[in-house]
Formats: sequence, structure tokens, C-alpha cells
Amino acid sequence: MSVVAETLGVSRSNLHARVTGSAKPRRRYHKAQDAAVVPLITALVAARPTYGYRRITAILNRQLRTAGAAPVNHKRVYRIMRAQNLLLARHYTERPDRAHNGKIVTMRSNLRWCSDGFEFTCWNGDIIRGAFIIDAHDREIIAWCVVVNAGISGSDVRDMMLAAVEARFGGYRAPHQVEMLSDNGSPYIAKDTRIFARQLGLKPCYTPVKSPQSNGISEAFVNTLKRDYVNVTPLPDAVTVLGLIAGWFEDYNENHPHSGLKMRSPREFIAAQTATA
Repeated sequence: MSVVAETLGVSRSNLHARVTGSAKPRRRYHKAQDAAVVPLITALVAARPTYGYRRITAILNRQLRTAGAAPVNHKRVYRIMRAQNLLLARHYTERPDRAHNGKIVTMRSNLRWCSDGFEFTCWNGDIIRGAFIIDAHDREIIAWCVVVNAGISGSDVRDMMLAAVEARFGGYRAPHQVEMLSDNGSPYIAKDTRIFARQLGLKPCYTPVKSPQSNGISEAFVNTLKRDYVNVTPLPDAVTVLGLIAGWFEDYNENHPHSGLKMRSPREFIAAQTATA
């Protein structure tokens, strides 16, 4: 038996226990407190089926703190979700060979805003197109616009810019220059839009042609919008979507845990920064 154990690279006692059947069966590790957390995790996964264990952990801890309970570690949530078969399937993708070495994220809010458009189709064939403005630091969706079976116009973008300035500064002009980063779409590069942006105190900036990664924050939000809201919601027609889309943006701002914000939502991050200041 010693020769066999040495060949297999295991201890003699371990091999003897396996042969004689005296080895104790290994049990899955668990804690007594898991029973109280499992139904909460199950309910969160049912409500947000596209969330992984880290975002589920963030929302779960938010609920536990509100109830006055102690938060749980993300490793514990991962273990419970794995035991309950609630983990998301691993996603593998080939990244394009287009490196971007620039930095889009800013050191504080209201230094750079990013903007982009999105599009999806309802079940009856209605096409929803929209645009949004997101802060490059706190990731809050400041303003947005949406149209049905039409394209986003320069007028829509200008109205959205004005709404963003009013939302952040409470007036018709920013107190300091704010960069406005977008792609080279015609609504953004139009002469009237560029003039109007400067009147609002915004500085138009544009990504290089065929380089969407240069506006990565906006691109990431479009992916989040489609993954966490559009793809898991019944969309029978445009009327239904128009009644839902405002709630999507509000839910994102209030509840969506963001990895770049230490798993806090944009509004939580803003509130924490305000309290610190």
C-alpha cells in the first residue's frame, strides 16, 4: 500500500481510509444563519435575473442595513447562490483588438458628461430610439430623450442638454465649463447643437471615428440598459415602453450597483460624496 500511495501522491492513511471505507464523506460547507438569507437572495434573483452575485450582495446588504441587520460577505452569497443553482452562466467574449489608453472617468462630478444613443424594437415592430447624458464620475443618468419610429434629431439633443444643465445646476448655464463627449452622429455635430452647447457652458468633444471604446461609459450603460431592462421586460408596443422607460432610468440611478462606484448606485455614491464634503 505504501508503494501505491507514493505512486498516487497521497498519504498512506488517506489511501487506507478510502479502501476500507472509513473516510468520512465531505459535506458542503454551510452556516446556521444561511437559512435566513436564502429566501432573500432567491427573491432578489427572481426580481433581477441578470444580476451576478456581487450585485445581488450589494442589494441584499442594502436591505439588511435598512432592517438593522448585519451585512453579509460576497463570498457567502456566492456560496449560497452556487448551492441553489442561482449563479449566472459564465460569459466569454472575444474583445476587439482596439486598445484605448485614454481615461474617460473624471476625478469629480460635472467635469465631463458623456452621451450616446440606443435603439430596440418592440414586439409589434415599433422602433424605440433614445439618447441620454451620463456623468463620467458618478454615473448618474442626468437627462434623456426618446422617440418612436423616428430618429433622434438635433433639437432633441439640444433639449436634452438644457435639461441636464437645469438638473445639475438649477439654471440655464453651467457655472464652469463641462466637457460634452459624444460620437460623431449628425445630431451632435450639427452647427446649431455646437453653438447651443457653448451657450449652455458645455464644450463639445467627439470620439475618433470607428472608436466607440473612446466613449466607454456610454457604451457600457447601453449594454446595461438592454441586459437588465429591455431583454427581461415584455415590450408589446411603444405605448407600453414609454410608460416603463422613465422607471428604468430611475431604477438605474437609485438601485443599480456599479462596480466603478464600489458597488453603490449613482445616487448612493452622490449622497456619500456630499456627506463627506
